[in-house]
Amino acid sequence: MGSGELTATMVEVHKEVLSGLTVAPNAVFLDTPAGFQLNVDQISEKAVDYFSTRVNHGLRVASFKSRNAAGSYEGEAAFRTLRDAGYILIGPGSPTYTVGQLADTPVPEIFRQRVWAGGCLAAASAAALTVGRYTLPVYEIYKVGQQLHWVDGMDLLAHFGLNLVVVPHWNNAEGGSHDTSCCFMGKSRFAEMVKMLPAETAILGLDEHTACIIDFERREAEVRGIGQVTWQLGGNEATFKKGDRFPLDRLQEGRMKSGTSKAAGEKEPSSSPRETRPPSFWEQIHRVEEMFHTGLQQHEPEEVTRSLLELDRIIWQSHEAMEDQQDISQAREKLRDLIVVLGTKLASAPRSETECLMPVVEGLLDLRQQFRENRQWAEADAIRDTLERSHISIKDTPEGSSWNLKS
Repeated sequence: MGSGELTATMVEVHKEVLSGLTVAPNAVFLDTPAGFQLNVDQISEKAVDYFSTRVNHGLRVASFKSRNAAGSYEGEAAFRTLRDAGYILIGPGSPTYTVGQLADTPVPEIFRQRVWAGGCLAAASAAALTVGRYTLPVYEIYKVGQQLHWVDGMDLLAHFGLNLVVVPHWNNAEGGSHDTSCCFMGKSRFAEMVKMLPAETAILGLDEHTACIIDFERREAEVRGIGQVTWQLGGNEATFKKGDRFPLDRLQEGRMKSGTSKAAGEKEPSSSPRETRPPSFWEQIHRVEEMFHTGLQQHEPEEVTRSLLELDRIIWQSHEAMEDQQDISQAREKLRDLIVVLGTKLASAPRSETECLMPVVEGLLDLRQQFRENRQWAEADAIRDTLERSHISIKDTPEGSSWNLKS
């Protein structure tokens, strides 16, 4: 996962993977990446609460904050918890700290064994950087100012035939006045880092709030979330969008062809220069605007979010290319307009499920009261039973009936 492992965009991904496991779906959160942070326990609590309230699934914490716990009761308890897991989530923190603390411990081998057994390792954000052959030292370069370099990763993917470097936050745009794509490195600096890698090592870039689900049994991968997955090797590049499925051999050394992946049954695009002309700046803007309004009308929050992020990316890219400043200014106005439209839509929407259901439920309760006053008990009970089946609890008191949504 490129990011967003504890946000609404990844809820369905967690649910679907858990439901498809061939082993017991015991979900576990490993806290090592943030083990050095003072708020590490709060991060674990957030993960547990997220799984409980959003994913509707229990989540245990395997606490292994540092390699100093190896050999202790706490460390052994964490290893045992991981060995019993069917779904392991490891996420925010520092990638280099993660690699340093887990190296020469049983954890990497446990990861491999659980995947071989039919379980799932969900490596997100910082942890995603650690599963490949090399790890990008983000903080050391971006924050501390160290020279460009790579450090060894856990190279878990090599055991499944994939020679990759995984880079989350591929489309990051937090920099504002400077390029922070390619996990805060920026395209120009990241291009220099690619030159330092062995020629046969491919890059797998994950956009934020985007997951690449790799199924080793079926030998295929699928893109979920709101962004894209980008593959690079030796000057070649291919992109895969939400919903794309592709065989794993397309990620293996020397087998990828440059170009964008296509959905099953889709015809090969023509190579005619006139047909492959990239869309103009305003063609892109209008396409994204249409995507936004369609998503809003069809109540597709992922589509609305993706359109706003895409518009921001187009504006930033144009700014970097030093294109017409008036066009960029007008496009920024368009972005602000769409944000206002979204805010207006949210303001007019019910604030909660209770507020949304209130007119219908209150009307049914009034009708039920009429039936009771007329001693039409069967009809009154039918209304109560219907509401109960809809997870609406009814409480009768001498003052009247009240209701609430069942948790």
